[in-house]
Amino acid sequence: MFDPARLAAVAQSGLLDTAPEGTFDDLAQLALAITGAQKAFFTIADGRRSFWKTALGMDPTAGRENDIRDSPCHILIGTGRELIAEDAVRDPRIKDLAAIDALGIGAWAGYPVVSPDGHVLGGFCVVDQAARPFTPAQAEALRTLTRSVSSEIALRQALREARASEEASTALARTLQDSLLPPRLSKAPGLDVAAVHLPADTTGAAGAEVVGDFYDLFRTRGKSWCAVMGDVCGKGIDAAKVTALARYTVRAEATQHISMATVLHRLHEAMIDQQVSDRFLTAALAVFRPDANGLRGRYASAGHPPALIRRADGTVEELHADGMLLSPLLPVLHNPHRETPFRLEAGDALLLYTDGITEARTRDKGPLFGGDRLAAALAATHGHTAAETLHQLWQEASKHSGGYAVDDTALMLLRVTPRT
Repeated sequence: MFDPARLAAVAQSGLLDTAPEGTFDDLAQLALAITGAQKAFFTIADGRRSFWKTALGMDPTAGRENDIRDSPCHILIGTGRELIAEDAVRDPRIKDLAAIDALGIGAWAGYPVVSPDGHVLGGFCVVDQAARPFTPAQAEALRTLTRSVSSEIALRQALREARASEEASTALARTLQDSLLPPRLSKAPGLDVAAVHLPADTTGAAGAEVVGDFYDLFRTRGKSWCAVMGDVCGKGIDAAKVTALARYTVRAEATQHISMATVLHRLHEAMIDQQVSDRFLTAALAVFRPDANGLRGRYASAGHPPALIRRADGTVEELHADGMLLSPLLPVLHNPHRETPFRLEAGDALLLYTDGITEARTRDKGPLFGGDRLAAALAATHGHTAAETLHQLWQEASKHSGGYAVDDTALMLLRVTPRT
């Protein structure tokens, strides 16, 4: 708790003794909606106190901190691990802490919030006034929200450092870009999966900028999985903010809703509520469940280029789903998105992509690579692995454009492993 390096990281976060903020309050509000708990906290802890940056469900006039020795948060700092106490008044780890009576804690689920270099800054937790269990789905959603808090802190710190050191702007932009993408894709059963993010040609530019292309793949409910591809308009800090909001909102909402159209609807609401930027967003979501013969899924789109299905014999089909793009400047409409069912058998593959590849062209603004050339290039890759397929697609687009990329591109391919 008194580690000088940890205390320095707490100070560097710049969050102690600051006012509540919508970004963190919204994550806490989502935690309450998911768990049904009465209180939610995001705390920053130095060597003597636990400061409540967010304290939903508390009387705002009652103060915003308590002694660190009285708070379960000190256990998160000491262990670096989550702590779930379903019956707080009987749990030997926390039952004697003053906060149990003072805050009326019947059940407590807390997760460590960490700095970019791994020091525990504090905790993200929910409190229920009565003893109760937390389901595996609720626990996973809380972990996702806690990671989002840590990511927001890391993003802010990186942006501060960027302003302080213009010389490091290009390297920082790539670091920020990488932080908005999963470090590695999860391994879905029965699938060969690959994804790439390919930067635009920045020759002659002042430096690289963070762009809004992103992708993700994660387990949602039971044996179901969700694949995400998104594209935020523009570049820079505003694009990064919308990308971060989209990633953690989709991850949290997809664990709570079976319908991907509902997830897009909730993302649109979050963009309007949080107002992090006026940038618009296109996105494609595919939720699927692997089975013995392949997978069955549903596809939804918010103004995104249609996904492509490459069958095992090399034929290519477009996968469409009606849905308008998402923007904080547009009203939330009733049922603006539709879902399209799809089925993949052994050897079939699903390609999600951003328009950077279809808009590839030469510097002298020759013809676009376009959807037809992309479909033809994809058809020629039947029998290839997922990674080989993406490499070949980018090679074909680069050959068409003379190696010039006018925009960043993200590609993700989900291929059902062929039977041997």
